[in-house]
Amino acid sequence: METLDRIEQTLDSLRPYIASHRGSVEVIDFDEAEGILTLRLGGTCHGCAASTITLRQGIETRLRQFVPEVKVVQAL
Repeated sequence: METLDRIEQTLDSLRPYIASHRGSVEVIDFDEAEGILTLRLGGTCHGCAASTITLRQGIETRLRQFVPEVKVVQAL
């Protein structure tokens, strides 16, 4: 399975929780050489003070667990 497919599959497991807070997450880019994943947080997540916690403790932790190629997650 391709790395981007595994990233999307992992994000799909998190999207119901994010959606329950009227937010969304979208993959913008993945630099495979550097392991940097760029996401766009939308809905109520965009600009929310808690979005950094969601990004680091939720999304990044889960992605690094299931997709070890992902080293860093950043949001636009």
